[in-house]
Amino acid sequence: MAIGCARALGCDPGGQRAGCGIHTGEVALAGDDVAGAAVRITQSLAALARPAEILVSRTVKDLLAGSGYRFTSRGQHRLADSPDSWRLFAVGPAG
Repeated sequence: MAIGCARALGCDPGGQRAGCGIHTGEVALAGDDVAGAAVRITQSLAALARPAEILVSRTVKDLLAGSGYRFTSRGQHRLADSPDSWRLFAVGPAG
């Protein structure tokens, strides 16, 4: 669902929009906003994404095993609120 939303926003290979980041995890409500480590990690992914690229964490990639989405490794990166490096993946065309 999140990948479909990102593509609808124009984060699709060949598009002309900013990149998108997708991660999953717990969030906390802070008034009308959401907060927490998962939010900051997602923000880091979006900041690292190339124009029109959808960048996901390994967590998301693993949850989508067998879904038909294709992923290309974008290497290990340090992300906000995490002392460890994370393997990130770009979402390719559905297939």
